[in-house]
Amino acid sequence: MAVLAESGSNPDVDLLYDINGLAKAAPHWIDRIMEFVGEYGLLLAMVLLVLWCWWTVRRRGGQDAAASVAGLVWAPLAAGIAVLVNVPIRGFVERPRPFVDHQGLDVLVSGKTDFSFVSDHATLTMAMGVALFVTNRRFGLAGIALALLEGFCRVYMGVHYPTDVVGGFALGTAVALLLSPLAMALLTPLLKAVERSPRAGWIVRRGSGTRRDALVPGARTPLETEERDLAA
Repeated sequence: MAVLAESGSNPDVDLLYDINGLAKAAPHWIDRIMEFVGEYGLLLAMVLLVLWCWWTVRRRGGQDAAASVAGLVWAPLAAGIAVLVNVPIRGFVERPRPFVDHQGLDVLVSGKTDFSFVSDHATLTMAMGVALFVTNRRFGLAGIALALLEGFCRVYMGVHYPTDVVGGFALGTAVALLLSPLAMALLTPLLKAVERSPRAGWIVRRGSGTRRDALVPGARTPLETEERDLAA
C-alpha cells in the first residue's frame, strides 16, 4: 500500500518499485554483483559475444564470409549510432532519474545526474543484439537475451524506469534494422576487398590471402615438387 501511495497508481512507477524492491531484499554482495553486471559486465559480455561470432564465421569461411563479417562490423556501429540518436531525445524529453522524484528507492549507482529517457545501456545492448541476430540467429538470440537482462538490471539498480528501458529497446532495434540495408550495402564490398588482401584477409577468412611461398619468385608448390620427384 505504501508503494501504491508513493507511485500514484502509475504502472511504470509501480513496476519500478517492485523490481527495485528486490535489491532491498537481496544481500549486499548480490547488489554489488548486480551493480557491476548492469553497469559494465553485460556490455563487456556483448562485445565478447560479437567477437566469438566473428571467430566462428572466420573459421567456417564460405562464400558469404564477407557479408557475415560485415554484419558483425555493423553491430557496434549500430550501437554507436543509436546512442547518438538518443542524445537529442534525452534533451527533448528531459525526464529526471527515478530517484529524483520518488523516495525509498535503493539506488546502487551514485552520481547519475543526466536524464533518464531513454536508457543508453538498453539502447546499446539491444542494437548490438538485433544487428547480431540479422547476421547469425543463434548468437543474435543470445545477444537479445543479454540486452533484456541489461534492461532488468537498470531498473533493479534504481537508475531507470521500465519505460526508459523499453524505449531503449525500441530505439536500438529501429536503428539496427532500418539502417541495416544501407550499412550492409556499404560494408560488404569493403569486407570483400579486405578478404582479397594478402595482409588483412585473415580478418574475414582463416587462411585467406596469398601463400607465403607464392611470394618467392620461382618457388615450387608441394604438388609441383612431388610431381617432379615421381618423374625422376
